[in-house]
Amino acid sequence: MKKIVTCLLAFTLLLTLAVPARAESLAVEAGACLLMEKTTGQVLYAVNEHQQLEPASVTKIMTVLLVMEAIDSGTLNYDDMVTASAYACSMGGSQIWLKENEQMTVEDMLKAVCVASANDCSVALAEHLAGSADAFVEKMNQRAGELGMNDTNFLNPTGLPAQGHVTSAYDIALMSRELILRHPDVRRFTTIWMDTLRNGEFGLNNTNKLIRYYQGATGLKTGSTDGALYCLSATAERDGMELIAVILKAPTSTQRFESAKTLLNYGFAAYALAEAQPPQPLTPIPVELGDAPFVTPKLEGDPTILASKEKVNAMETTVELEESLCAPVEAGQQVGRLIVTSNGEVLSELPLVAEETVARLTYWQILERCLRTAFMGG
Repeated sequence: MKKIVTCLLAFTLLLTLAVPARAESLAVEAGACLLMEKTTGQVLYAVNEHQQLEPASVTKIMTVLLVMEAIDSGTLNYDDMVTASAYACSMGGSQIWLKENEQMTVEDMLKAVCVASANDCSVALAEHLAGSADAFVEKMNQRAGELGMNDTNFLNPTGLPAQGHVTSAYDIALMSRELILRHPDVRRFTTIWMDTLRNGEFGLNNTNKLIRYYQGATGLKTGSTDGALYCLSATAERDGMELIAVILKAPTSTQRFESAKTLLNYGFAAYALAEAQPPQPLTPIPVELGDAPFVTPKLEGDPTILASKEKVNAMETTVELEESLCAPVEAGQQVGRLIVTSNGEVLSELPLVAEETVARLTYWQILERCLRTAFMGG
């Protein structure tokens, strides 16, 4: 038999916005779109999410990701100086007009990329990090493969038009999630609305208008070319839940921002994050023939649950534990499970595992224990 403890979890609604009647009715004007929650990576809404399309400067999310990974690993520093090559200065498009051999810190160049979508700084950072733009592109595609971005083929670090330079809404969400989940310091740049470079002589204005006009906006990157039309990966956080809205091939700039807002509003209105925890401290489990009489169970795995607000409000947890165990018991060995349900629907099952190892008594230890018990009883 197993011990079963059930408790209704009390969760407060994260927002009071009305939930749209049908996700299919969302007014998104784009060739492809996707809405993803950051912590769980769960896709909440998608249309044509695996269609290969041109991403324009949304490409730079991967460029920024590789730079942030280098910074956080210690191989690159914010105050390192980057020298602009003639090639970097020749990019055209969005830029801060770097001069050949001009030097600027990694931090300032990263700011220029995140805020003003500077192509010249993107290439300068790529060359500084990998030796050449081509070598950096190899790193981009390698990292894309590691993240499961199977719809993606990068040809440059900027997103400037190139035949065969494609990705998908799903893949953009994957790299966006990796960036904001693993490297939160990037918010220092992606949330800037206006700033300056070159000792205040050069002004920067964020191409992502949601940063100023959408509550909780945290980033991330815009893009537009004649072929790609208007693209955006927009991130926003409210009440501890961060969402990623990807828009590709929107007809106008206004429509990409409005479509992203539609996705984000839907996500914040309809979904909530909750943490599934045992309703009370877990009871130690007796261990037979062990060098310790009990083993302590603990929850393993991410307890975060993403569900509709209706389901969150009706969530229950059920704990199932083994009544007893026979030694040896290894640390990490499953000894039960935490079942999360809502109105009878199972939302998640998380393992309960032994916190410590309990070795089996040897023959002589068992004999010694028996003799001690016999003499104490006499």
